Amino acid sequence: MTKQDPTKLDLAAVETWLNDNLPGFAGPISAEKFDVGQSNPTFRLLTPGHRYVLRRKPPGVLLKSAHAVDREFRVQKALFDTDVPVAKVHVLCEDDDVVGSMFYVMDEVEGRHFNLPSLPELDKGDRYAIHDEMSRVLAAVHGVDLNATGLDDYGPTGNYYERQIGRWTKQYRASETETIPAMDDLIDWLNANIPADDGLRTLAHGDYRIDNMLFEKDRPRVAAVLDWELSTTGHPYADVAAVIMQWSMPPGPESRGLAGVDRQAEGLMSDQAFVESYCNRAGITGIDRFGFYLAFAYFRMAAIIQGVYKRALDGNASNPERARQMGASVPRFAEAGLSAAKTI
Repeated sequence: MTKQDPTKLDLAAVETWLNDNLPGFAGPISAEKFDVGQSNPTFRLLTPGHRYVLRRKPPGVLLKSAHAVDREFRVQKALFDTDVPVAKVHVLCEDDDVVGSMFYVMDEVEGRHFNLPSLPELDKGDRYAIHDEMSRVLAAVHGVDLNATGLDDYGPTGNYYERQIGRWTKQYRASETETIPAMDDLIDWLNANIPADDGLRTLAHGDYRIDNMLFEKDRPRVAAVLDWELSTTGHPYADVAAVIMQWSMPPGPESRGLAGVDRQAEGLMSDQAFVESYCNRAGITGIDRFGFYLAFAYFRMAAIIQGVYKRALDGNASNPERARQMGASVPRFAEAGLSAAKTI
């Protein structure tokens, strides 16, 4: 079987399928692949009267339960017209024979995209409000009524961290290319320190960070939260910790963090201010044992990046060169997770 190129899209097949399945669709179409994103190849579809976005699974052999574009489609459809801003989704194609893998089509949302949390594009006086808006929307995600949106069965019940650590350990082992002692130690520590189930069960985004959001052009307001591949029903503090984890990375386009940045001088939110802002909006007084949630965030990101690296070696990565570069950071994420564990 010929290996498919994940950067290519059979436009004739897409247009034929959309003609039959998307009411109001009118071609012809052209496509542009987005460079951002490492998991599901994403394309802008241009027609004479509309702009769409197509997200597809990568072709080829994939890790079990990974690249769940059908779940992305479901959660965004459920969230449309709630307090959580998302793109309007239209159709899901579950027939792999159309383009080689499952895909869905949604509207393109116009807005500003910020790749770096340091927000160099903005004046210093405009940056804090963007971070604060991230806090507001995250609290909205966790405040979604699971029953009213039909998402109560979107993920299993029970201890979220127990099942997530188990899931990502399996994913990591399936894509492991070498022994990383720090990762093995972090997995052992997490399994030995899982908090008791406190009953909190909310929608969880799973990859909440500034480059997975679009902001309105004329004000610090989120226009759409993107990339719901890792979403589930789970524990809200994992998303909060994921933001802080990302900010702890070195600055710049590779790691996209804020380590070493004088945030006050640059008009940026501190970790403490972000957590406090979130807690105020969520109606809680604070987050105990935050070091565990932070260690978990590092662990999960290390496992995700290892999977991206393995796909690059297998020829299935959306951006192979970037994926290979990312693979070198897995040990650093694992070591950072062990450091976070010591803060409990």
